Amino acid sequence: MSIVETKDLVFEYIRRDEEGNVEGITRAVDNVSLSIRQGDFIAVLGHNGSGKSTLAKHINAILYPTEGTVWVNGMDTSDDEKLWDVRQSAGMVFQNPDNQIIGQVVEEDVGFGPENLGVPTKEIWERVEESLRAVGMYEFRKHSPNKLSGGQKQRVSIAGVIAMHPKCIVLDEPTAMLDPKGRKEVIRAARALNDVEEITVILITHYMEEIIYANRVFVMDKGRVAMEGTPREIFSQVERLKELRLDVPQVTLLAHELKKSGLQIPDGILTTQELLQALGL
Repeated sequence: MSIVETKDLVFEYIRRDEEGNVEGITRAVDNVSLSIRQGDFIAVLGHNGSGKSTLAKHINAILYPTEGTVWVNGMDTSDDEKLWDVRQSAGMVFQNPDNQIIGQVVEEDVGFGPENLGVPTKEIWERVEESLRAVGMYEFRKHSPNKLSGGQKQRVSIAGVIAMHPKCIVLDEPTAMLDPKGRKEVIRAARALNDVEEITVILITHYMEEIIYANRVFVMDKGRVAMEGTPREIFSQVERLKELRLDVPQVTLLAHELKKSGLQIPDGILTTQELLQALGL
């Protein structure tokens, strides 16, 4: 069963002058149809301006289609009566954790969402503990978010979404403002949610190395899906990725160059370990 489905999705940004007259129209998402199953770990990849974040905002009904339809857990996102049900089914984590954290204490912040949903107090605290443990932040529950690192703050943001018990979490470039350590922490937390909690994860990113754990990858360019496949299938097409102005992980690029020089190496090398095995080391 699909948890998220889009059919012929089009979204246009309309620019207006001071009098309200239309100055120009930019088509940010152009006729995208895709289906995401419950329990998938999906990566949506693309350079800046490719349309990936605009697509993500449709899954949480922050934006509505100009044309076409988006369904989340069987609900049409443009149905105003279903708005809160859609947002409860698909939680959203943004690029800057400071924009999502509002509590003075970590556990209060994580409990804010379920409290707004009218969850009984006893169950709120159960959800807070469960969510913080899921992202490895339980020991920081009494801390002020201001004292946390960027990666820790982002994990608290993710815990706040988990506490609302969504079926799906959309991570919109959650590591863009983090250092390498923070990025690893957040991706590790996302993988654990998918593996252990069986929550569907949709990761929007432009970091190629973050997609190797996904079941499926959609690569966007000019508002369209330019490539689709498993991480290995995507990484097997190094020249195509370069055409789409995407950086290829160093190990994949090295393997590609070694193969071009005549070594017998399979396409789509994802990790250093795989390359060493392919070289018999």
